[in-house]
Order: sequence, then structure tokens, then C-alpha cells
Amino acid sequence: MIIAHLPAGYVLSKLLFPYFEARGAILKPFLWAGILGAITPDLDMLYFHLVDHRQHHHHTYFTHFPIVWASLLLLSLIWFSAARIKIHAALATIFSINGFIHMFLDSIVGDIWWFAPFIDKPFAFFTVPALYKPWWLNFVLHWSFAVELAIVLWAFYLLRRQSGVQQKYPIT
Repeated sequence: MIIAHLPAGYVLSKLLFPYFEARGAILKPFLWAGILGAITPDLDMLYFHLVDHRQHHHHTYFTHFPIVWASLLLLSLIWFSAARIKIHAALATIFSINGFIHMFLDSIVGDIWWFAPFIDKPFAFFTVPALYKPWWLNFVLHWSFAVELAIVLWAFYLLRRQSGVQQKYPIT
């Protein structure tokens, strides 16, 4: 995924919000936590470019280890189920869900080390053939980019729908 992680975090957070709202979550912080969780695994790009000088695939860093996100998700779900006041646990949960979903989305056409750090073997659902230069053109011209565009359009639709509701029924 190149452009769809942030919109995917927004879409999933919007879809799950009604469940968490019934348990005390507030929309704006919930959406921000979800969006942040959706892009946090790619913060390793800073290390990749500034420190590692692109020596290793950035999906081999711990921020892209599914076990990290599964552990965070498990801990946040335990916290959410045990907490009397669930607002902060809900934020941790949506953050972790979207971080984990990032791994799945990257697996569509990108290598993810699903069993790292125990097994050093990448997995991807599909391969993008290297036909064009620069490298990103291979992804933009691959069918999987249509999936990314669909996610972006879905997020835009949800955002516009919410904006329409706010304009129709302004909060005073």
C-alpha cells in the first residue's frame, strides 16, 4: 500500500465507532487514534532513510512485525474489557486494530514477515512485477492500486457524508 493506509484507518474507525460510542468513546479522539494507528507502522521509514540508509527492507523492522500489533491489540482488548471507564482503552484498541490492519494491507502486494522474529520468511498475496522505472510506477500501474483508490474514495465518501450531516444539522 502506498496511499491507502490513512484512509483505511479512517474507514475502519468510522465503521467501528458506533460500537465504541456505546461504551463511552468520543468521535474525534477515536478517529485520530485510529488514523494514527493506521500509519504508525510506517514511521519506520524515518529510520529506513535517515539511519539505515535503505540497507534493509523497512518491513523487517519491529514496527512491521504482526506479533507486535497482535500483542498490542490483545493487551488493549483485555484493558477494554476490564476497564470501568473505557474511553482510553477504546483509543488504544482502535489504534492497535488499525496497526494490525496495516499489516494485512501491506501483505496484498508487499512482503510482510508474518512470523517474525521467529521465522525469517516474507509473505505476500500477490507480486508486483518490476517492469517500469521509477519503482513506484510498477505499483501505480498494477491492479492493486485500484484497491487503494477504492479505499481512498470510500474514506472520502464517509467524510463527505459526515460533512453533509453536520451542515444539515449544525451543532450549536
